[in-house]
Amino acid sequence: MGEALFERDGSLVTVVLDGQPQSAVDVDDPTRLDFEYVQHFALAIEALAADGPLRVTHVGGAGLTLARWLNHSRDGSPQIVLEPDAALTEAVRRELPLPRGHRIRVRPVDGLTGVAALRDDSADVVVLDAYAGGQVPAELGTVEWFAELRRVLAPGGLVLANVADEPGMAYAARVAAGAREALGHVAFLGLHEVLKGKRFGNLVLVATAHPLDLYTLRRATASASLPTGVMGWDEILRRRPGATPFSEATGDTAPSPPPPARGAWRRR
Repeated sequence: MGEALFERDGSLVTVVLDGQPQSAVDVDDPTRLDFEYVQHFALAIEALAADGPLRVTHVGGAGLTLARWLNHSRDGSPQIVLEPDAALTEAVRRELPLPRGHRIRVRPVDGLTGVAALRDDSADVVVLDAYAGGQVPAELGTVEWFAELRRVLAPGGLVLANVADEPGMAYAARVAAGAREALGHVAFLGLHEVLKGKRFGNLVLVATAHPLDLYTLRRATASASLPTGVMGWDEILRRRPGATPFSEATGDTAPSPPPPARGAWRRR
């Protein structure tokens, strides 16, 4: 990976890696979430996760935006961040210091290695936001991967994944199919224009091993500051009939589609 760049606009700092914006951190206000999909992560956590501190595992760290938000909004939450790019983590710590008293622990390992080392039932929330060269690695979209996430997920827990895709949702629907097979219940949360297939963009996959409360999730989106919607599994299947999981066992895997050139699209 290349060297991280830190683009500053007042108190907002955007972390750019390999030509793509990875995170946006407001150094004065951890509740400011500039990227749209990060707002959707927070919306899902507030709507569906239990009250109080949460045990959270992040696969992918970058600027640690969501970890900072959780540290502020769910004080006392122990968080593990799996981020293999140690140089990036060092630069982020130097340029964007974490607050005193935080319980955020960054481990310099990739997602597969880091999750394999976690105990069963050790996370209330698992957040997947890992990209390499602007794409989700192929191994982080398979049914086997989601089965491993279910192992570490505590009863009542929540998996959230940032899934970028082109109009048509060919990739995203297959990721959702794998998560559904491994965990049981899935939905997508996203901007209306992305859900309707009008442009390339980010969808947040919500997956649980218990019945998913779509009613509460939809109520939360109704008061969101962005035009946000929810797409349940039945709607996903109508969009992509016969969507099947990616699988390591069969060798049928793929990374997410590459993003358009910067300027045409930003994850924010």
